[in-house]
Amino acid sequence: MKESSADRSIDAIDRRILRELTRDGRLTNTELAERIGLSPSPCWQRTRRLESEGYIKGYTAILDRALLGVPETVLIEVTLDRHDDTVLETFGSQMAAMPEVIEVWLITGEYDYLIKVAVNGTRGYEEFLRQKLYRVPGIRHSRSSFALRCLKQGGVPVLD
Repeated sequence: MKESSADRSIDAIDRRILRELTRDGRLTNTELAERIGLSPSPCWQRTRRLESEGYIKGYTAILDRALLGVPETVLIEVTLDRHDDTVLETFGSQMAAMPEVIEVWLITGEYDYLIKVAVNGTRGYEEFLRQKLYRVPGIRHSRSSFALRCLKQGGVPVLD
């Protein structure tokens, strides 16, 4: 019987691999092996196993949003008027279709969702609100905050 990731824990070497790849996902296998103190072959095998078991879901680039013309980050809390399947599915699919939307989180508390949006200033945000967000059916209320500066971005804690 195949062992699943839930059945097996990762060891200190696996955690070092994850930590290094979180810092720089473009490391070559040779560079990664050197950083964690393994030879390339077992490092490659461990990395592939971590990928196949789902510890590593993929690799991505962090883009400079200012250079792309959308330097402002806005955090929007949204409350839906209902929570039936149709409203939830419509909301989710419309959020996924909007390129300005970077992340959407289902949250606890006063609001239902936290949305992270990239826009070009207050005018870009107003345009996003009026032409996109406020046209999504099922939204009862929203509250927004502009991010002033990002202190930490990306990464996942790889605990010892």
